Amino acid sequence: MTSASANGMSARDTILARVREALRVPAPLPHLKSHDVVASEPGRSAGLDILPIEVARPWLPDGGETPEERVSILTENLGKLRAIVHRVPDTTAAADLVLVLARERDWRRVAYHSHPLVEPLLSGVPCATHSVDSETFDKDTVEACDAGISACESLVAQTGSILVSSRTCGGRALSILPHVHVVVATVDQVVATLGDALQGVRDRHAGRLPSMLSFITGPSRTGDIERILVLGAHGPKELIVILVG
Repeated sequence: MTSASANGMSARDTILARVREALRVPAPLPHLKSHDVVASEPGRSAGLDILPIEVARPWLPDGGETPEERVSILTENLGKLRAIVHRVPDTTAAADLVLVLARERDWRRVAYHSHPLVEPLLSGVPCATHSVDSETFDKDTVEACDAGISACESLVAQTGSILVSSRTCGGRALSILPHVHVVVATVDQVVATLGDALQGVRDRHAGRLPSMLSFITGPSRTGDIERILVLGAHGPKELIVILVG
């Protein structure tokens, strides 16, 4: 037995009516604040109204409408996540920055995955390098490296995340094993939302997704022990992002 609702509909009828309506009327995306209020339509089921968009609590923030807004939001979110962001005008300046970082931190060896953005930076590394381009690279050597340098698929302003793939990192080892992960990217790789990042991968690779996709959101961390935040628990303790352009 089902109890009747205030408008005379049973609970079963109400559920089925909502299913029919969900199939007929597209719902607004709750994480976007830019949608207009959805107006009621004539002939809709009794007691079933679409709530105005401002009533729904956004579960993800906007990622910015313009490139400048996206870069600003990304930089702010990365800072909140305790990542370090460096903005440089070109790859020459990026190589100079890597040289400074390597000398200040006394890096002895860095791992890297070949990429048009990464290769110019290797000239600014005054120490040994280890490539992870082949499937037979030594994981123990990568783990012993002071830093790993890679490119990325995109950077997501909305969450401050970095999307890496097997095409940009050669696998998960480079972004997990070294104590410092250095990501180099151009400002036009900054996208607004997670959906934009995934769609970009589909478009760039003609629908053939790389074998590995991973979102990196700040340095590795844990708060399992007495809710004390510890960085570097299961991966890099530092995440450095170099934005070129």
